[in-house]
Amino acid sequence: MDVATLAALNAAKRDRRGAVLVSDLASGTSRLVTEDAVSADALGDEIRARLLSGKSGTADVDGKSLFLNVHLPPPRIVVIGAVHISQALAPMAALAGFSVTIIDPRTAFATPERFAGIDLRADWPDDVFSTDPLDRYSALVAVTHDPKIDDPGLIAGLQAGCFYVGALGSRKTHAKRVERLLSLGFDQPVIDSIRAPIGLNIGAATPAEIAVAILAEIIQSLRHRSLSAVAASAEAAS
Repeated sequence: MDVATLAALNAAKRDRRGAVLVSDLASGTSRLVTEDAVSADALGDEIRARLLSGKSGTADVDGKSLFLNVHLPPPRIVVIGAVHISQALAPMAALAGFSVTIIDPRTAFATPERFAGIDLRADWPDDVFSTDPLDRYSALVAVTHDPKIDDPGLIAGLQAGCFYVGALGSRKTHAKRVERLLSLGFDQPVIDSIRAPIGLNIGAATPAEIAVAILAEIIQSLRHRSLSAVAASAEAAS
């Protein structure tokens, strides 16, 4: 790998952007394709599939044997609310390879005893995100039922382009949430991206079952996320 390619790879890691290092096994040459440039690349379909699966491997393209080495930022789940669902979700998510952060300003709920070994922030979401922002490899889960706590997290998740934004609550609760977001200037399609009711519809009833449904929906969203949305956000930022 030459110096320029290495620098580009390090920059992608720093900016938490997915990238694939494409190496020609015969010539030894390599080039880097970042997720925001997939659509313009000749190997777009193959690279897109690798970015979504997270799996590196060889591919034979136009008579060339290539190795595609996938570099993805570690995905994270940020949960707004130190509730029973969060207690079940956190260890499950860690086993599935996600880093987990629990945010809840209510110190009676956000205690180390209830969330041993978990990154626990007994602060308001806005305060946490001012120094530890969300990004497109973050999943935002809002489960407090309190708009004063949930809404700042949802707003941050939508603005950051998180690959998953979900909120607990009935359809009536969500309708009121939609009204609040519309009043803040969010477009309807953006609001419609919120998963509410949260989690896959598996008939979950207990906190642990709801946690399973949420984690399954997060994994589904991660593996089927839109890379075209990544490209669009990159163009808007430039």
